Amino acid sequence: MHATFTARRAGVLGACLAAATLLTGCVTNTEDGTPDGWEPIVPEEVPEIAALVPEQVAADGKLSIGANPPFAPFEFKNSEGELIGFEMDIGRALAGVMGLEYDPQDMDFSMILPAVQAGSLDAGMSGFTDNPERRESFDFVDFLYAGIQWARQTDSAVDPNDACGLTVSVQRTTVSETDDVRPKSDACVEVGKEPITVLSFDTADNAALAALVGRADAYSADSPVTAWAVERSGGDLELVGEMFDAAPYGIAVPKDSELGPVMALAMQHLIDTGEYARILEQWNVDSGLLEHALLNEQPIEGLG
Repeated sequence: MHATFTARRAGVLGACLAAATLLTGCVTNTEDGTPDGWEPIVPEEVPEIAALVPEQVAADGKLSIGANPPFAPFEFKNSEGELIGFEMDIGRALAGVMGLEYDPQDMDFSMILPAVQAGSLDAGMSGFTDNPERRESFDFVDFLYAGIQWARQTDSAVDPNDACGLTVSVQRTTVSETDDVRPKSDACVEVGKEPITVLSFDTADNAALAALVGRADAYSADSPVTAWAVERSGGDLELVGEMFDAAPYGIAVPKDSELGPVMALAMQHLIDTGEYARILEQWNVDSGLLEHALLNEQPIEGLG
């Protein structure tokens, strides 16, 4: 490793472990984990859109979604155990427009899409990249463009473009593992260099923690997630290299379902009213915002 596990980092780690929050802010019983100035944004129902909600979704009056915290700032838990984050705020606002109660459910990341496909969830909201492979089985109501970003310990010599022989931490089954670090490791082997050792974790905060304490030389994650970890690291982590492989992030719904277009109409309403931008601004997300609602990266038609 390029850095050592100093006594100061050990103290920080111990405090975080005791609070069971790691890099999601090390919240206490008096903190809620949201940024300064945050306030809930829950728009009123739009009857024309609510009337289009599929019967099977509207039957119980809830929009049930699967999420896998911690994946800050997309979603993580506050000190009360409640799911918070900008993706949760977007979901709650969409539910409000559609006249539904927001019902987020904490699930293992690998189980969310199967649950959506099986019909036990209405949608999946957990930092899903909208890509052609996933589109074969799901539709995606897009809400943000972002990419992959690496972080390293401050002032270390890690280069994302020359990481052969290093150890890189990732969240298991995310695009950072499947599309970034493992292919880079294979490329190292092909040219006779040492492979990248991939440390895969079930959660993003544990992956970031591995880089913070020196178990990994670097951390690869979605750019908002990496930026959040760096911001909360107390200066011990820094961004390295450029963001790459920018792609849309979307809410997964069943393929060809009626819910996708209706949710996209609700998203367009949030964009038109400015509530979409306000939600993201509260979480300091100021790039990659949509100017028009997209379903599978395609603009939708309005209500007419």
